[in-house]
Amino acid sequence: MFVNRRKSERRLCRSLAKIQLGTGTLPRDCMITDISDGGVKVIAEYAEIPSEFTIILSNGSPRQCRLAWRIGCEFGAQFVD
Repeated sequence: MFVNRRKSERRLCRSLAKIQLGTGTLPRDCMITDISDGGVKVIAEYAEIPSEFTIILSNGSPRQCRLAWRIGCEFGAQFVD
């Protein structure tokens, strides 16, 4: 059975964002499908997602993230900043 290990409540959303896969790389479009104080669930159609990256929220705030899981084009990330 699935156990929710989140420390904070997640909020469903459909918000456009940008993901920057490395220092000096151009940000790419992605979609945040839910967000919490601790992390995000994202849809992005990229072959490779590094273990650490920056997500730029729709309000322009950059957040440092660590990849938590990935299934196809969906992945979860923990905020590390």
